[in-house]
Amino acid sequence: MISKNLIEKIFQQGKKSVSRAITLVESGNEKATLLLKELHKKTGKAYRIGITGPPGAGKSTLTNQLTKFYRSQNKTVGIIAVDPTSPFTGGALLGDRVRMSEIGIDPGVFIRSMATRGSLGGLSKKTIDAADVLDAAGYDYIIFETVGVGQSELDIANTADSTIVVLVPESGDSIQAMKAGLMEIADFFVLNKSDRPGSENAITALRTILMLRDHTEKSWLPNIIKSVASENIGIMEIAEEIDRHKSFLLENNLLREKREEHFRIRIKEIVETLMRNELWQKERMKDLNISLKKVVEGEESPYQIAENLFNDFKQHLKV
Repeated sequence: MISKNLIEKIFQQGKKSVSRAITLVESGNEKATLLLKELHKKTGKAYRIGITGPPGAGKSTLTNQLTKFYRSQNKTVGIIAVDPTSPFTGGALLGDRVRMSEIGIDPGVFIRSMATRGSLGGLSKKTIDAADVLDAAGYDYIIFETVGVGQSELDIANTADSTIVVLVPESGDSIQAMKAGLMEIADFFVLNKSDRPGSENAITALRTILMLRDHTEKSWLPNIIKSVASENIGIMEIAEEIDRHKSFLLENNLLREKREEHFRIRIKEIVETLMRNELWQKERMKDLNISLKKVVEGEESPYQIAENLFNDFKQHLKV
């Protein structure tokens, strides 16, 4: 049973209650599921922004400045800084949160560092669940700032309403190699640290790639915004581009369509997790271990063993 007091305080944007709720969500237990079911009716109002790109591009600085801009507009912001899982503790490294300490004391800002927990996409299921908590709490914007490891974090596009890929002038030489992955998820690009040499070459390389994309009259064409986030240059333009993209999605009924697709992917993942947990119950795991000897010695194929285990699972479901 979830405390009604906890839920009410989340709806009132009580930071301690929001923090407690996210900790509960991270545990992934039955109470977490009950909480998320209760909160869902209040979600859907926050606009979710993904900020991603290679390491050293200045994503944290940009997130910091964009948050300050939104606060100047009297908007509230929830930030989820997705960090690599620490090999020592299994928790999140807190570097991003330390860098954002300036906005961390603002009552209208909530910052949480979360580990990737080995998720290949850079965002774990728990990260998306945590965003639901922030959404239910009434934050106007939710910003995901993700691990900058290139093509492994493409699932940011399956979570955010607008995805920003942050690059630097030094990215120019590698943009061609990036285009098959990270480049394709951008709703627009930010060339940060654009006061450095090579910025025009990087922009030219980006424009060349964008020209190769298939475009229709009504399709969205990603823009390129120049910024120097450390000096607060280009931040207003980034906020305006987010608004322009949001307006485009709303005018073409694409925001609802996009969110439906996100939920389709998410629900399938939840079902697969439930099935996986049910499939690998203690007895079936024991059967697998017993069968391994036969596979190693060539008596049975891995496919045969897998089929036997799956058939046993199907029989179990019928009971």
